[in-house]
Amino acid sequence: MSILQENRIKFFYEAAKRGSVRAAADFFDVAPSAISRQISALESELAVVLIERHRRGVKPTEAGEYLLEYYKNRLIEQDNLLESFQLLKGLQKGTLTLAIGEGYISKVSEVLSLFSEKYPAIKTYLSIASTNEVLRMVSEDEAQIGVVFNPNRDPRIRSHMSFNHPMSVVVHKDHELTQKNEPILLKDICKYRLALPDTTHGIRHLVSDIENEAGVILSPTLICNNLHTLKIYASYGGVTLIPAFMVNNSEGQNLELVALPLKNQSSFSEKTHVVTRLGRQLTVGAGHLMQLLIQRIQEI
Repeated sequence: MSILQENRIKFFYEAAKRGSVRAAADFFDVAPSAISRQISALESELAVVLIERHRRGVKPTEAGEYLLEYYKNRLIEQDNLLESFQLLKGLQKGTLTLAIGEGYISKVSEVLSLFSEKYPAIKTYLSIASTNEVLRMVSEDEAQIGVVFNPNRDPRIRSHMSFNHPMSVVVHKDHELTQKNEPILLKDICKYRLALPDTTHGIRHLVSDIENEAGVILSPTLICNNLHTLKIYASYGGVTLIPAFMVNNSEGQNLELVALPLKNQSSFSEKTHVVTRLGRQLTVGAGHLMQLLIQRIQEI
């Protein structure tokens, strides 16, 4: 493709990504008509229709989706090439983006500290998000690597490694459930004030599976998209259900929380996954970060 077409593809890419010509125009600080002209010229050169216009904005056609995929891969290859040049010079510069679930903040912060010691010239962007949002960011190349708990299957996502992490009943150390000498039945927690994550979290999907198998319907008094809030709620006499590793850290100790085993989970796969977009080639720096993440997450 010519340089002129490459420039036009950028206008098309931003319009499709942002859902409207006006949003793309705001991004480039040009008039919307300029964006429309460039996209129309690109369609004429390629002899295909790339976008469909509707009241709410624009949507790529099937041909447009092919072009978007080409352009995203081209951007990734360009990043890899530039990083290779930097490595040849011994500079090891670059940027990478990591998206993780909230429950991994403590461990990932440790990993990033070790990574930055080895690669001080690499700038890392970290986003904390729900399971669904992490998967979206990875699949749309907004993040190179994701760390999530119990994600739904997605054909766009590749899981490089997964680790089992059982679900636990989390309460204050003085809660009466701590007096039980055996794993807690799901029905045992129904009489207590219960807090659960919302459905954007992989934890909640797993809780629903456990409910179905146990024949128990939980009625939470609090539904929240923030795991720290759930832990604080438990520290004041409530109950929550989260994996034990999300509690067994300094934060959990400060809140005086304990993670009690939940009975009958053998048929469930409670896993942490380290993921990338299927087919994406990681830069050298991102590849080293992923290996360090896999190594350290096995320890939690």
